[in-house]
Amino acid sequence: MLQDIQIINEKDTRSGFGEGILEAGRKNPNVVALTADLAGSLKLNAFIDEFPERYIQCGIAEANMIGVAAGLTIGGKIPFTTTFANFSTSRVYDQIRQSVAYSGKNVKICASHAGLTLGEDGATHQVLEDIGMMKMLPGMTVIVPCDFNQTKAATMAIAESDGPVYLRFGRPKWPNFTTDKNPFVIGKAQVLAEGTDVSIFACGHMVWLAVEAAKALAEKGISVDLINMHTIKPLDEEAVIRSVSKTGCIVTAEEHQINGGLGDSIANVASRACPVPHEYVAVMDTFGESGTPTQLLDKYGLTTENIIAAAEKAIARKKA
Repeated sequence: MLQDIQIINEKDTRSGFGEGILEAGRKNPNVVALTADLAGSLKLNAFIDEFPERYIQCGIAEANMIGVAAGLTIGGKIPFTTTFANFSTSRVYDQIRQSVAYSGKNVKICASHAGLTLGEDGATHQVLEDIGMMKMLPGMTVIVPCDFNQTKAATMAIAESDGPVYLRFGRPKWPNFTTDKNPFVIGKAQVLAEGTDVSIFACGHMVWLAVEAAKALAEKGISVDLINMHTIKPLDEEAVIRSVSKTGCIVTAEEHQINGGLGDSIANVASRACPVPHEYVAVMDTFGESGTPTQLLDKYGLTTENIIAAAEKAIARKKA
């Protein structure tokens, strides 16, 4: 199963969003796209060409965009707001809390250029706190797909869901490896490989690096239970408990701060149901900086090698 996971091609996840919203728009005439002056960066051009009357350019006024989106839901529309992840969350958190989450509005907050892999734009744009911020809001669904195909599928799925959603994706071209054999279901973890020695949970860009790590660990005789936790909230607690009860130790990998993200969600479940050794692969309570995506992932300890080392450490702690 693990060896069957292969790169199909390399595509940016934001392009998966662009194709997904186009298909969602074709299926449902209530789908509306809003942007804060970033239509090109969010790959909305095909949607705009086909549905110009369902596109709203809000300009560099992100708070207003959230308010407009909340209002559109009252008339039965399904608004997708689009901008960079930092501007989708930090800049407009009050508007999301008060106008969207508090009243359970059916707004889809679609956030590109998340994490360190935004790259050269630097710390002011590399939001690393957004998963934590958004999952804290009552009723907010939080999804972090792993590749182009899954981002497209997730975009189409959230158009059919009811209630507020935060969809997080990225800028760079990245290995695209999921297929129709890996169906996307909101709130249902995707088991990529079954093993007995260590559970590795990952989301977003880190899933492919976890696949590479699992293959390398297999060559060392270490059996990995590998889970793509694309939905951070609602978390598939059953999948967590099933895996951790079997392996007895955990590694979590995410392009996010160590505090508040996927790792903490997994730890919350495990600590209540089956406490075990847990190693985090995440940004260690610091801001990023300018650099290429690869340079930054390496500097901040978000690599295949870091996942391998974390797995070996977790297994050693289990045996101690």
